[in-house]
Amino acid sequence: MRQSGVLGQLIRFGIVGGISTLVYALVYLPLVTWVMPEGWAVGAVPFAFAVAVAVGFPLHSMWSFKGHGTRKRDGSQQMKFIVVQGSGLVMNMGFTWLLVDLGGLADWAPLVPAVTVIPLVTFLINRHWVFG
Repeated sequence: MRQSGVLGQLIRFGIVGGISTLVYALVYLPLVTWVMPEGWAVGAVPFAFAVAVAVGFPLHSMWSFKGHGTRKRDGSQQMKFIVVQGSGLVMNMGFTWLLVDLGGLADWAPLVPAVTVIPLVTFLINRHWVFG
């Protein structure tokens, strides 16, 4: 993995993912705290998600996958990136529903696949489809 550059890409992908998560939290938490009505926290998700994706794409394009594949200026890569990020969001919601709502596990249980399975899946899709 080291010689092919995949390890470096994976590490950079994780760092950018951490930055995107921080950006998401910085948008989501104030919206939930001061803007959204009680019981409507889910309404803050699209706004926070959009800002995190807007930050994540250029960082992944210019750093995580630097020197890998091609870069298109027609907007197709951005749309693919949004689809991949959206699939990560759907997977996260699915794990939460399956593990907590149906499975009755602790609220923190979906964090395990959220930080292990989902990043690996989105990394592979980004590497081969979005930036490949």
